[in-house]
Amino acid sequence: MYRHWLAAVALCFPLGVAGEVLTLTTEEAPPFNMVDSRTGVISGIATDKVRELMRRAGETHTLAAYPWSRAYLMAQQDKDTCVFSTTRTPERENRFQWVGPLVRNDWVVFARADDTRRPKTLEELRPYVLGGYRDDAVGVFLKARGFTVDFTSYDAQNVQKLMLKRIDFWATGEPSGQYLIRQNGYRGQIVPLFTFHHTELYLACNPAIDGQRIERLNRLLQVMNQDGSSAAIERRYQ
Repeated sequence: MYRHWLAAVALCFPLGVAGEVLTLTTEEAPPFNMVDSRTGVISGIATDKVRELMRRAGETHTLAAYPWSRAYLMAQQDKDTCVFSTTRTPERENRFQWVGPLVRNDWVVFARADDTRRPKTLEELRPYVLGGYRDDAVGVFLKARGFTVDFTSYDAQNVQKLMLKRIDFWATGEPSGQYLIRQNGYRGQIVPLFTFHHTELYLACNPAIDGQRIERLNRLLQVMNQDGSSAAIERRYQ
């Protein structure tokens, strides 16, 4: 189902503005970013907001989906490249210029519904193996604090690992986790235990991009929030 993630799907929107073409990278992370396996079209809450933001800014850009570790690395290394949807953390702050927030993304611990273990705090998770995925902020956060994290290439793989008891619990963003549970047919079989962190997701841009472009994008995003456009996009995915 997810093999198409291994290939980038590029969509070009030549709007004919002055300046360098922006390269936008993302990942398969529903409901924020989703790649249609039949058409290759990328959609989702954050994607639609970014696409509308580029239209209003008159930015010529390309948009492509990759595995997260590659998408994230490209935005750090390649001029005129931005990656979304990126959690803004203190460790990442100076690596990028930031446009956002695009969406809220609370971090949640999920468990099998038939698991009698019911930790209520992060500290109670220390004896256990937690599911995360490579270079994602949730897993990085937990690993840096001494938790045992078993990393995968894609977060969707953690759904199966949890059901097969290859991990004890799964830590991920609440919207993505709920979506993947439903998509894989495990509604009611995997349940949230508790929220342990409140975060927001951004468009993270290479430091070499002209700061005035970043400021303009942030101003236009504020206008989208004020005129109801952002809320309308969110309603489409509810």
